[in-house]
Amino acid sequence: MATEVNSSKALSRTAGRVIAVCSSQKKGTPKTDIGEGVLEVGFGLKGDAHGGDWHRQVSLLAIEQIETMKNKGFDVKPGSFAENICTEGFDLRSIVVGSRVRVGDTAILEVTQIGKECHTRCAIYNKIGECIMPEQGVFAKVIEGGPVRSGDPIELIQ
Repeated sequence: MATEVNSSKALSRTAGRVIAVCSSQKKGTPKTDIGEGVLEVGFGLKGDAHGGDWHRQVSLLAIEQIETMKNKGFDVKPGSFAENICTEGFDLRSIVVGSRVRVGDTAILEVTQIGKECHTRCAIYNKIGECIMPEQGVFAKVIEGGPVRSGDPIELIQ
């Protein structure tokens, strides 16, 4: 999937767009941009290894953060940090636990965690020597399900 990024735009605190939907069959590995998927209540992204009945069903990361890593010389792209949804133009750093975000027309996510503690070095860290998910990753559970695809709007609703 080709991802077109316009990083010269200012970040919005309330709205942006999805630029990649990523999935993997195994935890701790980079994900592949599949272009579209289905967010399922009580699980996460259908078919993804991180899905399940827990508080980190879906992970989000901003392309602007990935671009920062690219500018440091790392060969990274959407999915490299094992995020499910890569956003553009939406300031994920302004989101707090408990926030609700609409993705696409019907899916609603509730933010459950900002960043994560890495107890062991994941495949991403081992490959490039740095991982941004512990500080920049946003994790959520699916409150209302629905399709999600590249180009969909993403907006803060609560």
